[in-house]
Amino acid sequence: MVTTQTVNWNDIESLVAILSKNILKLSRSFSSITTISRGGLIPSRLLADSLGIKKIFVDQKIICSNSLFVDDIFDTGKTFHDVFSNVDDPSKFIFATLLARRGIKYPEQLIYAEKTFNDSYVVFPWDKLEFKNC
Repeated sequence: MVTTQTVNWNDIESLVAILSKNILKLSRSFSSITTISRGGLIPSRLLADSLGIKKIFVDQKIICSNSLFVDDIFDTGKTFHDVFSNVDDPSKFIFATLLARRGIKYPEQLIYAEKTFNDSYVVFPWDKLEFKNC
C-alpha cells in the first residue's frame, strides 16, 4: 500500500501565500509564469493572481529566463532537468514549487513553500482522480 500526504485547498492557499512571500524576497521580478500542463496549471494561476503577473505560458519549448517556472512539487527532479535545458539563460532561471521532496538535493534555482513531511506520495486536490486510478 502506498502511503500518501493529502494536501487540501486550505493547505494550497497557505502554500501559495508562503511561496509568494519567498518569491517577493528575490531581488528581481518576472514578466510571466511558465508551467507544464500536468501539475503546474493551478499553482501557476494562483501565484499569478498573488504576484500580479498577467501572462501564463504552458508547455513551452523555449523558456524565457524572465519567466518564473511553476510546478506543484519538486520530487525526483525530472521536470526541472527536462525544462532547464530549454531555458534561454539558465543563470537567471527560477523554478518555484509549492512543495519540495524532503531528503533530496535541491538545485540552487529552486524556491519552494515547504518540504514534504516524508517520502509519501503527495496527492493534490487536482490529481485525486489520477491517484485513485493508479
